[in-house]
Amino acid sequence: MSGRVHKSVLNAEVNLIFYFLSLFFAFFSRKIFLDNLGAEFIGLTGTLTNILGYLNLTELGISASVGYFLFKPLQSNNRQKIQEILSLLGYLYNWIGAIIFAGAFVISLFFPLIFTHANLGLGIIYFAFYSFLGSSLIGYFINYRQILLSADQKNYLVAIYYQSANLVKIALQIYLAYHYKNLYIWVVVEFLFGIIACIILNWKINKEYPWLKVNKKDGKALLKKYPEIITKTKQVFIHKIKDFVLVRSDELFIFLFVSLKMVAYYGNYMIIISKLISLFSAVTGSVGASVGNLVAEGDKKRMLNVFWEFTTIQHTIAAIISFSLYNFLEPFVTHWLGSEYIMDHKILILLIIFIYIANSRNAVDSFNYAHGLYADVWSAWAELIINVSITIICGLKWGIIGILLGKIGSLLSIVVLWKPYYLFTSGFKESVSIYWKGVLRNYTISFFAFFSATYILKQIPINPYHTIWSWIGYAAIGMVIFLTIDLTLTLLFAKGAKDSLNRIKRI
Repeated sequence: MSGRVHKSVLNAEVNLIFYFLSLFFAFFSRKIFLDNLGAEFIGLTGTLTNILGYLNLTELGISASVGYFLFKPLQSNNRQKIQEILSLLGYLYNWIGAIIFAGAFVISLFFPLIFTHANLGLGIIYFAFYSFLGSSLIGYFINYRQILLSADQKNYLVAIYYQSANLVKIALQIYLAYHYKNLYIWVVVEFLFGIIACIILNWKINKEYPWLKVNKKDGKALLKKYPEIITKTKQVFIHKIKDFVLVRSDELFIFLFVSLKMVAYYGNYMIIISKLISLFSAVTGSVGASVGNLVAEGDKKRMLNVFWEFTTIQHTIAAIISFSLYNFLEPFVTHWLGSEYIMDHKILILLIIFIYIANSRNAVDSFNYAHGLYADVWSAWAELIINVSITIICGLKWGIIGILLGKIGSLLSIVVLWKPYYLFTSGFKESVSIYWKGVLRNYTISFFAFFSATYILKQIPINPYHTIWSWIGYAAIGMVIFLTIDLTLTLLFAKGAKDSLNRIKRI
C-alpha cells in the first residue's frame, strides 16, 4: 500500500471511529438543549455562527491557496519552503484576525435592531456572540499551523485530539443544561473548550514537526517572494464568498425571511443531514490532499483513472444519502423530537435535490482544487448573483422553499455545467464530452435506483411512524433494496466502478 493510500485509510479509520462516537451525542444533546435551553436559543446560536461566518470571509481563501502551495514542498520534503509558507500564513492571519474583530464589534452595535423581535435578552446575545468570536479568532492567531496537517494527509491527528475535546465538551454541556438550564453556562463551556482544544492541537503539531520554526515577522518580506500566493488567494476569495452564501447562509436567510424559531426547526433537519454526510465524509474526506499529491506527480492517465473512481463513489454516496433522507428522515424526526417538528414535505424534496448535486460534485471540486483552477472568478460571481437573486425574490414569497430554490438554481447553472468543462479543458486538457459520456451513466443509475427502490419500499407493510423499532426495520429493508439495485447497476455500467472495487479489495 502506497504512503498516500495508507494515510487516506488511516484518516478514514479515525474519522469513522469519532463519527460513531459523536453521532449519539449529536442527537441526544439536540433533544436536551431544545427541551432545557429553548428552540429560540438554539436558533440564536445558529444565526450568530452564520454572522461570524460572513466575517470569516475576510480570510480571503488564504488557507485554500496556501494548502495548494504546500503539496509540492511536502512531497519533496523542502522544510525551508514549508516554514516560509507557514510564516507568511501566520503574518496574514494576524491582520485578518484584527479585521474580523473590528468588523464584529461594528456589527454588534446593531444587535438591538437586528434582534428586536427576539425574546432573548441582549445580555445573552452579546455574551454568546463575543464568546463565539473568541473561539473563532483562536484559529487565526494560534491554530493556523493546522493547515500543515491537512496538506500532509494527517487530519487523523486533528480528529483524535480536537474531536476528543469536543465530545467531552458536549457531554458536560448536556449535564449542565439538564441540571441548571442556564444559557450563560452553556456558552462558557463552549468557549473554554475551544481554548483547550487549541492548546492540545498545537502541542501535537510541535511534537509531529519538531523542526517547524514559524516566524510571523518574516511574513511581510515573504509576500514579495511568493506573489503567486496572493494572486491565487484573490481568485479563491470570490469562490469562498459564493460557497458561503450558497451553503452556510441558510439560517441567516431563514431568520430574515421567516423567524428565529424556524432556524431551529431547519437546524434539526440539517443535523440529521450533516451527520449522514459526515458518515461518508469520514471515509472520503482525506481524498483532497491525496488528489493534490497525485496531481503534483503529473501522471495524467493515472489522474483520469482516479477521477472516474472518485466520481462514481461520490455519485453512489449522493444517491444513498438522497434515498435515505427521502424515506427515513421524517419518521425519524417524529420519534426523535415529535411530529410538531416536521416541516413542509416540499422542503425535504428540495433539500434532497440540493444535497445530491452538492455531494456528487466533490470529485470535480477536488481535482479543480488540486490543479489550482480558481481563475474562473466570473463563474463565482454568476453563481452568487443567481443564488441571491432567486433567494430574495422567492424567499420573500415562499420562505424556506424559496431559499432552497435559489441554492439549486445556482448549482445547476455553474456547478453541473461549467465546473466539469473548466476541469477537463484547463486541467486534464481533454474534451469535456469524455466527462458527460461517463457521468450521465451515474445520473441514470442514481435516478433509476432511487425511484424503483422507493416504489418497492412503499409496498412493504411496515409503518415507520409506529415505533422506533418499526422505523429501524423499515430503514434496514429499504437500504437493502436500494443498495442491491444501485450497486448492481453501478458495477455493471458506471465508469471506474470496477477499479474502485479492486482498490477496496487491495486496501
